[in-house]
Parts: sequence; structure tokens; C-alpha cells
Amino acid sequence: MSPDVPFRHFHDQLASLKKRLLEMSERAEALIDLSVEAFTEQDLDKAEAVIAADRDLDQMEIEIEEQAIELLALQQPMARDLRFVISAIKITSDLERVGDHAVNIAQAATRLVQYQGAQKVTPEIEDMARRAREMLSDALDAFLRGDGALGRDVCARDDQVDSLNDSIFRIQLTHMMADPRTINAALDYLAVSRNLERVADLATNIGEDAVFVAEGKTIKHGAERTERTA
Repeated sequence: MSPDVPFRHFHDQLASLKKRLLEMSERAEALIDLSVEAFTEQDLDKAEAVIAADRDLDQMEIEIEEQAIELLALQQPMARDLRFVISAIKITSDLERVGDHAVNIAQAATRLVQYQGAQKVTPEIEDMARRAREMLSDALDAFLRGDGALGRDVCARDDQVDSLNDSIFRIQLTHMMADPRTINAALDYLAVSRNLERVADLATNIGEDAVFVAEGKTIKHGAERTERTA
């Protein structure tokens, strides 16, 4: 057997792993989009579709983890490839949690339908959803391409989503204080906002993993800043 054969086989497996990760990310992004549509449009059919589709994402997590573990066990990758496979296992968990947040948003949509005269969805919710989804897409792109600069850019954008979350909290608090009848609906708006903020946090985690793969540096929890000041 040519010595190049195992090498080619490894990279074929690595390419397959990347393809599956991209598919899972696209599925998670689509669920976020659909759940926010369900909430803004108060559409029960879309909400139920999100809840049903989450099971597929759970199954993808299991399959991709098994694929990554097999790569580790049989191919024993080194250096950058090793960092990629290890991080891929963690990222599947992050993407599965994105699906869980989509389900939470869909469940909030089903409750909102029951409230009479619930206020119109504020543009901040839609803006927040768009930003969180773009962060998720760019983070996975950065990870797959080993683009540390893009990974850092995703991390930097998290503050914008946090600011929108704070703004939505103030808006809904004002509604609740002005009219107690809006409390139930306002609480669901806050729940949706918190879930979108968590999606952005998960995208940030993936962005940090992209930096780790590309540069071999850990930037979680301000680790890089600590190194510079040590």
C-alpha cells in the first residue's frame, strides 16, 4: 500500500467531518430563523415544526461526535488537525444547544398566541435574531476555514447582542409597569431575548474555537489578555 493512501483516507474523513458540521450548523441556523418567525408572526405551525425538527439536530450531534471520536482513535491526528477534531466534538454540543434555544423560542411563540392584545414584536427582537444568526454562521465558517481573524470578529460582536438584550429588557419593563395586563406577554419577550443572547454566546464559543484551531491560542475568559500582562 502506498504511504499516501492512509494520508488521503484521513483527509477524506476530515473533509466528511467538516461537511457534517456545516450541515448541522445550517440546520441550527434554520431552526433559529423559523422559531423567530413563529414568534413574530404568532404562527403555531412554524413553532410546532421547530419543536419536531430539534430531534434531528440531537441525532446529528450523536453521529458527528462518533465520527470525530473514530478519527481520534484510528488516525491519531496531530497539531492543528488534532485541535480541529477535539474542538469539533465540543462544537456539536454547542450547535445542539442552539437547537434547544430555538425550541424555547418556539414554545414562547405558542404561549404568545394565547394572550389577547399582546404588543407588536419590537424591531430589537428581529435585529437581535439577525445578528445572533450571522454570528453563528460566521463562527462556523471561521472554524472550518481556520480563520482566526474572523473568529475574533465574531467574538467582538457579542457586545452588540448584549446591548440589544439590555434594551429589550428596559422596553418590556416599561410595558409591565404601565399595564400589568402585559406582564405574561412581556415575560415571553424577555425569554426570547435571553435565548437569542445565549445563541450569540454559543457563536462566540465557536469563534474562540476557530482561533484555537488557527493559532493554537486560547482566548476564552480573557486568557490572551492575561498572558500579555503576565
